[in-house]
Formats: sequence, structure tokens, C-alpha cells
Amino acid sequence: MRIRLRRVVHRVWMYVRGAPGTYIWLGILFVTTVALHHMSPEFEEEFLRQRSTNIHELSSNPVRVLVASAMWIDGGRWLPYAVLYSVFHAPAERRLGTARWLAVCAAAHVLATLISEGALLWGIRHGMAPASAVNTLDIGVSYALAGVVAVLVHLIPAPWRYGYAFVVLLVYGVPLVTGRTFTDLGHFTSVLIGFGCYPLARGRVKPRNPKETAAAVNG
Repeated sequence: MRIRLRRVVHRVWMYVRGAPGTYIWLGILFVTTVALHHMSPEFEEEFLRQRSTNIHELSSNPVRVLVASAMWIDGGRWLPYAVLYSVFHAPAERRLGTARWLAVCAAAHVLATLISEGALLWGIRHGMAPASAVNTLDIGVSYALAGVVAVLVHLIPAPWRYGYAFVVLLVYGVPLVTGRTFTDLGHFTSVLIGFGCYPLARGRVKPRNPKETAAAVNG
């Protein structure tokens, strides 16, 4: 039993060690989430608003809020992100390398934020959204996550990659069509950015065959 437990711990450690950026980021999110649970609702709202990538903050402190907004989770639920980071971010970082993985995250987070907030600004100017929307709370890591979810399509061999791409487009496309909010636009934009990051994935690793992976695990 002890030997088996040690093997499991060793495998988990090696998995974590292979994706340092993912788990450092996840560790930061854990600390900031704990901090949020110790704030009053009123203070938390104002605190997060100052770190939000809304139109007002982007106009005055673009770099600061783009970085700060990626270090907090709106809603205070860390565990689901721990699962999602392990399922999507960690494999992407392990196979792309930390630098390329981080480039995908940054591109998706920054570009999707600017495009979605630009669309919101256009909506405000044309009377399609209230003027108060310039202070809308917009923090979190979901744009970067969507970009990484999409870039994984380049690391999956055919024909499985086509089914995966279809599911990704469905998951992020349906909310865009039905909800049509600026965050839905941001998520779908992030997916397109992830798909467009093919040059970062090309030649980096050989796409992994799911059948070979399953055989290795079972054997």
C-alpha cells in the first residue's frame, strides 16, 4: 500500500513539475481566492472593480488591470479551476513548453479583452448598452483558458481533432448566439485566437494518438 501510494504521489509530482507555470498560477489563484473570502461583500466589489478590465480601468491603467485581472476569480470558487487547469492548461504547457503556452494565454487574455471591451464601447456609443457599462466588473482567467482549450486542437491527431474542434466551437459558440454578451464574444474570440496559434504548436511535438495513450495507461 505504501509503495503504491508513493508511486501515485510521485506521478502527481512529476505531472505538476512538468507544468510549473500552470501550477504557480493556480497557487496564486488559491491565495487570492482565500483573500476574497475574508473581505466584506461591499469591499470585495470595489476591490475587484479596481482590478477589472472594464472600459474605465483600461482607459487609465491598461497594463496594470490586464495583469491584475488574471490573478483573481470572480465568484470565489477555486476547485473547479484546479480541475480545468489540470485538464487543459497543464497538458498544453507540458507539450508546448512554458514560453509558448504563456504566449497563447497572454494573446487570448489580452486580445479577447480588448476586442470584447471595444465591442461594448461601440454598443454604449450607439445606445445598445447603458453608459454605466464602462464600469462593468470583468475579471478572471476564462479568456486565457478558452484560448488554451482551443490551441490543444493542434496537438490532437486526425480524425479526433475535428471532433474536438467541433465540440469547442459548440461550447463557446452557442452562448454567443443565444446570449450575445460582451463576455460571450470574448470567449469565442479567445477560441479563434487559440485556433490561430498553430505556428506556436507546429513542429513542437508529435500529436498524441489517444489509442496509444490509453494502451500505455492500461499496459
